[in-house]
Amino acid sequence: MKAYMKDKADTPMYEAKHVCVSGGGNVAMDAARMAYRLGAEKVTILYRRTREELPARKEEVGHAEEEGVDFRFLESPVEVLGDENGHVRGVRVISFRLGEPDSSGRRSPVAVEGSDHEIECDALIVALGNGSNPLLVKTTPGLAADKKGHITVDGNQLTSHAKVWAGGDIVLGSATVILAMGEGRRAAAAINEYLTK
Repeated sequence: MKAYMKDKADTPMYEAKHVCVSGGGNVAMDAARMAYRLGAEKVTILYRRTREELPARKEEVGHAEEEGVDFRFLESPVEVLGDENGHVRGVRVISFRLGEPDSSGRRSPVAVEGSDHEIECDALIVALGNGSNPLLVKTTPGLAADKKGHITVDGNQLTSHAKVWAGGDIVLGSATVILAMGEGRRAAAAINEYLTK
């Protein structure tokens, strides 16, 4: 959308000096590192568990640390704070402690009562989860999805709608780019066959 053309773009790139990123996965690491490349002077990752529970690949975490990303573990934002012009001036965060492990062995974060405090920043990137947007199914009558909201498709990536194909995370859930590319190729072949008949 040509966000780099600040004087012409409908959605110009926002220049921030201190960027906070909420999340601990690979996308959070990418967002944090990219914030530096876009001019941020300080980048902070807020993650509600400890370093041991970070879902990001170890290499991604290491690269983020090498570039100077500050990690604040056992903290998570609960409110974005704005100034009189509607710009981000900070986030209100709460602290956590890890509770007992669940059936999978993962320890859940438990909020520490009275621990809320503010962190000054001028941008917040939310890099949490990869769930399907529930509006897609709710606003498209007859579009079949599974209980997690993933669109169901046949072997050619065709949805329950006769002329709609789907692939990638909206079908698979969290997966790799390679799998999404494979689904895209299958869908393209099926679309081509549909159009040429």
